[in-house]
Amino acid sequence: MFRPDKNMARMNKSAERICLPTFDNEELINLIGKLISVDGSFIPEGRGFSLYIRPTLIGTTAGLGVGTPDKALLYVICSPVGPYYKTGFKAVRLEATDYATRAWPGGVGDKKLGANYAPCIKPQLEAGERGYQQNLWLFGPEHNVTEVGTMNFFVVFKDSKTGKKELVTAPLDGTILEGVTRDSVLALARERLNPDEWEVNERYCSIQEIADRSDKGELVEAFGSGTAAVVSPIKEIGWKGKDINVPLLPGQQNGELTKQVADWIAELQYGIVESDWSRVVN
Repeated sequence: MFRPDKNMARMNKSAERICLPTFDNEELINLIGKLISVDGSFIPEGRGFSLYIRPTLIGTTAGLGVGTPDKALLYVICSPVGPYYKTGFKAVRLEATDYATRAWPGGVGDKKLGANYAPCIKPQLEAGERGYQQNLWLFGPEHNVTEVGTMNFFVVFKDSKTGKKELVTAPLDGTILEGVTRDSVLALARERLNPDEWEVNERYCSIQEIADRSDKGELVEAFGSGTAAVVSPIKEIGWKGKDINVPLLPGQQNGELTKQVADWIAELQYGIVESDWSRVVN
């Protein structure tokens, strides 16, 4: 299991927000470990494949109404999974979306709740009809980039004067999901990238900044990060009838840092590199 402590903490935070009961983090991790031991034969072999583990908590009060539930059910879904997108491990096209909003200040955009996902399905279908795999969610009059589909968004710029690169993702302002993979990417980047060559920043970034930096040749690469996709490279962003081209390595479907981050996380997830981020289930 990869970073279960972070996942359990976020789940408890989400449960508390909608008045569902909280639970003991370590106890649920231990129970999931026993479940995985039983269902170990369902874990697929090979890099890029895994057993997707989704703890779920729902209210089960017998009745209709708006109020605090007096009963709840905590259960765990396990499913063998491969590549998240139909295109496999390939770069995707995004449609920058400002006509629909994923989350807003004071809402529950930073919680892992079904309410954050269902309203996004229709805009995703509409983007798909125009040839895009996912939405790049924008917010506010500045059209700040928030998330990509159901993932956190990362973009890399390179200052044409200094040559220094900057890894940028949106700040946790209450509208951004506190992704565990996002946290992992930031921690690894800050630990392993040369600070003389890189800056790692959580800041607001607008779609106009991305377009302007692209025009100046300062857009290096972009990717999404999430539990299911882990790291998903991006090759184009549609905005105002035009496509912003996101560079990829020659003959490949990813940028240099995108591949590096994917390799870093895979090494930790598959136990190639020992880490206290992973829990071994005997």
